[in-house]
Amino acid sequence: MKRKKAVSAAEMKEIERIADSRGISYRQMMENAGTAAFEQMRIKWPEAQKIVIFAGKGNNGGDGFVAARLYEKAGAQVTVILCEGMPVTEDASYNFDRLTDAVKKYSLDGMGETGGIAEKEIGKADLIVDALYGTGFHGTLRESGRRAAAMINGSGVPVCALDLPSGMNADTGEIAEGAVRADLTVVFHCRKLGHEAAGAEKQCGEIVVVSIGIDEVLDDNRKE
Repeated sequence: MKRKKAVSAAEMKEIERIADSRGISYRQMMENAGTAAFEQMRIKWPEAQKIVIFAGKGNNGGDGFVAARLYEKAGAQVTVILCEGMPVTEDASYNFDRLTDAVKKYSLDGMGETGGIAEKEIGKADLIVDALYGTGFHGTLRESGRRAAAMINGSGVPVCALDLPSGMNADTGEIAEGAVRADLTVVFHCRKLGHEAAGAEKQCGEIVVVSIGIDEVLDDNRKE
């Protein structure tokens, strides 16, 4: 399969907008993204049964909720940590509401700096999923983001980032202080410009690009 051209965050947003207008909804793209990420994690870490997902309040968190639901359905023990409160986008909220009571849910604000819930849940994890920030991130990590990234990076547990490691600029590849370091980054639809930057592989680990259904409704070579 021919490798797609890397795109900017704005270009990816436009691709998604056109795809939505041609028949694949944003909600379906989120479902496809979370499902594809789940499948890739199961391939790389087939024995992982204790999963901790750090979720932001936007659509990257929504992708994580889809993966959380699928892991729970597959029999895994799943913990979701809400790093910036409840989800604020419609599709992320929808997927959060689909999580059963079997998925443990905590707020990052409710955790002590060390020990307590954080130590209990993260320390026993087989796999951590970084679903905090996606292509919309730029600049520096907010306090909650720095704290979550520090927990992830200090866990000693394999890490899968969804689309981008949190703290990585999608357009430039610039790495914010304290950004998440991933072992696997599951990239949705196509690479972003930041994935092509020098040294990106050190932050992303293995990069795997997955389909989220856009190709079925959109010819990438056409311009509107």
